[in-house]
Amino acid sequence: MRSFMDLKIWLLKLVTLSSLLCLSHGRPNHEFRVRAVNLGGWLVTEGWIKPSLFDGIPNKDFLDGTGLQFKSVTTRKYLSAEYGGGNIIVANRTDASNWETFTLWRINEDTFRLRVFNKQFVGLNGINVVAVIDVPSHSETFDIVKESGNSSRVRIRASSGYFLQAKTEELVTADVSKVRGWRNDDPTVFVMTIATRLQGEFQVTNGYGPTKAPQVMKEHWNTFIVEDDFKFIANNGLNTVRIPVGWWIASDPTPPKPYVGGSLHALDNAFLWAQKYGLKVIIDLHAAPGSQSGYEHSSSRDGSQDWGKSDETIHQTVQVIDFLTARYAKSPNLYAVELLNEPRAPGATVEMLSKYYKAGYEVVRKHSSTAYVVLSNRLGPSDPKEFLPLASGLKRSVIDVHYYSVLNDTFTNFTVQEHIDFIKTNRASELNLVTASNGPLSFVGEWVAEWEVIGATKRDYQRFAKAQINVYRRATFGWGYWTLKNVRNHWSLEWMIKNGYIKLT
Repeated sequence: MRSFMDLKIWLLKLVTLSSLLCLSHGRPNHEFRVRAVNLGGWLVTEGWIKPSLFDGIPNKDFLDGTGLQFKSVTTRKYLSAEYGGGNIIVANRTDASNWETFTLWRINEDTFRLRVFNKQFVGLNGINVVAVIDVPSHSETFDIVKESGNSSRVRIRASSGYFLQAKTEELVTADVSKVRGWRNDDPTVFVMTIATRLQGEFQVTNGYGPTKAPQVMKEHWNTFIVEDDFKFIANNGLNTVRIPVGWWIASDPTPPKPYVGGSLHALDNAFLWAQKYGLKVIIDLHAAPGSQSGYEHSSSRDGSQDWGKSDETIHQTVQVIDFLTARYAKSPNLYAVELLNEPRAPGATVEMLSKYYKAGYEVVRKHSSTAYVVLSNRLGPSDPKEFLPLASGLKRSVIDVHYYSVLNDTFTNFTVQEHIDFIKTNRASELNLVTASNGPLSFVGEWVAEWEVIGATKRDYQRFAKAQINVYRRATFGWGYWTLKNVRNHWSLEWMIKNGYIKLT
C-alpha cells in the first residue's frame, strides 16, 4: 500500500514539475489555445470598418492624409513639387504620381497645409510657390475653393489672400487677387483628383474638431462594442478578445490633440465584461507614436511612418506599455500584451524593433510574471523568423503573424480550391517556420474568411473558413479573427456566425 502511495506522490511531483517546465518555456498549461476575435475599429478607428462614423464631418473629403492632384486647365498638366520637394512648384507634368500628389494637413474645415513627397510644405517665396519648409507656420496654409456644383474644379488661395495660378509650365505664382467664373482659359482653375484617403483616429478626431469629437467618439465607444457582445463571444466557441488600442490611451482623459479622452474607460469596461463572461484579454498596441506603418490603423496623420526614427518614439511607446500593464496586471483576465501591431519594413528595422521589444518585455515583466508578451512580425519584405532568436530568450513570449488572402497580387485570379490549397500547403508551411518546438509560441493574430473570388457560394466560404481554422489551430498560442463587427459581412465574425458561415462551438 505504501509503495502505491509513494508512486502516486512521485507521479504527482512529475506532473507538477512538467507543468512548471512548460510554463517556464512559455507553453500554455493544459495545451490551452487562444480562439480570439479582434475588436477592431473600436478603440482605434478604421473608417472602412464603420464608414458612418465619418458622416457628420464637415467637408469630409478633405481629411488629414488625403492625397490631392491638381491639373491646370491652361497648361493641361499637373502641379508638381520639383525633385519631390525642396524646390519650386511647377505645372508641367503629363502624368500624376508621387511628386504630383499633395497631402493635406487639415487645420479646420476650410484651411489646410499641403505636404509634398519629400515631406516639405508648400508655401510662398514672395509670389513664387515653393515647397522648402520642414516646419510649417501660418504662411504655409491654403484654402481650397470648389466650383459650385462641380467639386472637381477648384482654386487654391494662399494665406496672403492671393490665388495660385499656373502662369507657365515652369512658373506657379500666388498673385491673383480677384477671380470671376470658371473658364477653361483661367490659369487659377485646376481640375482636382483625390488620389488617396486615410480614415483613422487622427482623421476622425481632427475632422470633427475639439468641440464635436468628444461627443462623437463617446457615442461610438459606448455603442459599437457593448456587454452583450462579450456574452455573444463567450457563447460561440471563443475564449479571448484581442483589443487594439492607441498610444494616446495612456494620457487619458486629456490626450494630445486632436485625440480625445474616453477610450480608457471603454477598455476598463472590456476587462469587467471579460471577467464576467470568462474571457481572456490580449491588449494590442495597434498605433504607436509617429505611426509604425504609415497606415490609417496605426493612426498616421498623412501616411508617414515616423516611429523608431528617434529614441524618443521608442521611449514613449515603452511608457504606454508600462501604463497599460501596470493598470491591468492584477486582472485575472489579462492574458497577453502585444507590444506593437504590424510594424512595416523596411522603415521599422530589425535593430530598432529588437531594442524596443527588449525594453517592452522588461516593462511587462516589471508588473507581471504571467502575462504573455507578443512580438509582431513585420509587414513587407522581411524574414518571418527574424525575431525567433530574440524571443527564444524571453519566457512566455509569442510571435504574431497575420495571414490574409486579399489585397495581394499573389491571389489574383485564384479559384476557390486554389485558395484552400494555398492555406493547407503554403500557410501551413509558413506557420511551421515560426512554430519552434522549444522556443516562443506562435500566434495567427489576424486572419479572415474573405478573398477576391467572384461568385463564391456560402459553401465555398464555409470550406475556406474551415481550412483556415484547421491550419491556424496548430499555432501553439492560438488565432484571432479580424474582426467582430464590420459593415463588410465576411469581415464580421458576428455576421459569419449568425449566418452559419462559421461554427466554433
